[in-house]
Amino acid sequence: IKKNVIPHYLLNVLTLATVLGVFVLADLFAHESGLLAVVVMGMVMGNINLPNLKELLYFKESLSVLLISILFILLAANINVEDLMLVYDIKALILFATVVLIVRPLGVFVSSIGSSLKFNEKLFISWVGPRGIVAAGIASLFGIELSNQGVPGAEYITPLVFMIVLGTVLLNATTARLFAQLVGVFLKNSQGILIIGASTISRLIGSYLKKNNRHVVLVDSNGTNIKKAQELGLDAIQENVYSDDLINNIELSDIGYLMAMTGNTEVNLNAIEKFRKHFGENGSFRVVSSDEMYDPENNPKEGLFSQTDDYIKLTNLARKYPSIHEIELNSKEHYEGLIEISKTDSDIIPLFVKDEEGELSIIPSNSLEVEIEEGFMMVYLG
Repeated sequence: IKKNVIPHYLLNVLTLATVLGVFVLADLFAHESGLLAVVVMGMVMGNINLPNLKELLYFKESLSVLLISILFILLAANINVEDLMLVYDIKALILFATVVLIVRPLGVFVSSIGSSLKFNEKLFISWVGPRGIVAAGIASLFGIELSNQGVPGAEYITPLVFMIVLGTVLLNATTARLFAQLVGVFLKNSQGILIIGASTISRLIGSYLKKNNRHVVLVDSNGTNIKKAQELGLDAIQENVYSDDLINNIELSDIGYLMAMTGNTEVNLNAIEKFRKHFGENGSFRVVSSDEMYDPENNPKEGLFSQTDDYIKLTNLARKYPSIHEIELNSKEHYEGLIEISKTDSDIIPLFVKDEEGELSIIPSNSLEVEIEEGFMMVYLG
């Protein structure tokens, strides 16, 4: 795959054939070793910087949904109503409660030791975490095998597991939203910020936003910029903005603001047009072009920070004064006065307004539209 020996249209087919081949070959060497072999194969593929890995991932996800759905139907077809009646008593209910309220939470909390997950997030995962198909598959296989060999109590294995799978699926599916609100992990509004471009100025602004408790994600096709952003502890994705992969990225689920900050006006315009619906529900902005900067009458409604400062001015100032400052505002007039000063002083570029609770609002190029109250702060570069 790395040497482009395989035609692109055969990539998914060849990968699937290889997985099946590894599975069968491993099973020839040692019985039941095929599953372990393909799991290891997946771990290796995920860690060797394989090109087109996302395409393979999407193909795998489609296959997984299809095959798991079929497998559930096939496994359920092996269960008779009479089998389920075997576990129709209070003991099965106690077992179900033990699994849901003790065993699964214990597994989640132990396995997430050292992770960045918060207590309420662990509780939510404990409630709706993955369950079902592996347990059902193994129980069906071993339950039938042990029953055929006359092992006492083996007839309870499969119906018990199916009772727990069915119960947890129904319980979690119907209560997930309510439980998310109850433990405080429900996303009420999208306050995350997506920055297109991971250059010096983007990294500087991204670091400031992160320090002020805003989720910020930088996207750039330049691997060096992405690496530098990640070294600063920022979430950064190496991706072409013309690609559709960003729209399906789960890491961007809480993004509500879009800031296009590349040195290419066409890329910025395309990013605004393409991602406004998905990531800019609360606001979509881009740095002004050099033509717009010199034409006071051409102030775009999605202009970012200032009409008198394009990408070059932002970058040069970030290199000259690589720090972001705050100044307290006394009134709307005070804010407007500072904005007027910034238009003539090339060493000042306004970025955000911070309210008394620490919430940040992006200053647009039409900067006089921002709501200001006494005690607010103006955040500026320079």
